[in-house]
Amino acid sequence: MGRAQALRLAEEGAAVGVLDINGEGARETAELISARGGIGVPFEVDLTNVEQVDKAVAHIRSRFGVVHLLFNNAGTVLVKPFADTTEDDFDHLMAVNVKSAFMISRRLIPHMVDNGGGSIVMMSSVAAMRGFALEAIYGMTKAAIQALTINIAIEYRERGIRCNAICPAFVRTPHGMGEIEKFKAHGIDWSEEALVSCQLRICEPEDVAAVALYLASPDAGFLNGVAVPIDNGWMAKG
Repeated sequence: MGRAQALRLAEEGAAVGVLDINGEGARETAELISARGGIGVPFEVDLTNVEQVDKAVAHIRSRFGVVHLLFNNAGTVLVKPFADTTEDDFDHLMAVNVKSAFMISRRLIPHMVDNGGGSIVMMSSVAAMRGFALEAIYGMTKAAIQALTINIAIEYRERGIRCNAICPAFVRTPHGMGEIEKFKAHGIDWSEEALVSCQLRICEPEDVAAVALYLASPDAGFLNGVAVPIDNGWMAKG
């Protein structure tokens, strides 16, 4: 999903810094942006590591000057019975899904404030809005992202910062399809056929990118602190 968002941003004229723990993936995304005539700069960084985040932020500010948009996409999933979840599982999910957003946001918000404001889009999930068996810790981390979103929005709205969250359902990415396979291993069918009754079709990365782009844009200038389900009405249906 991060790649689709980066490409869409670049299409709209943004210079994009691509931060990923997977350096090869970051470079591939930046190359795709460049091949389409845009500006994409890859940064290999572990967003849970203080030193690496500080170094990446310094490089970004040096390369781009002013940062107006931040998309917090780092995330992973755990499909596991709650009673079997270990402290290491808990710590890993909290670090990747929550700490990463805290770390990079805390470092860039003062910069945004000093430069007239900005827009932050957080990656949450429909798992923050309803319960899913085997995803208690994952859902908890995504609910934490929603709490972080609304509190940043309220604290910084008078200083020109907007912060909103997107909440995709099942998305056709390697990560999303892998999640479906993990459910299947536990006897739970979230195949594309089974998803028809919930979201009619599987969500595409471009569906998510379009909503993220809108929230980041001036067209959404009066939206702040919202969490938008990208699920074709699944949460509304109940």
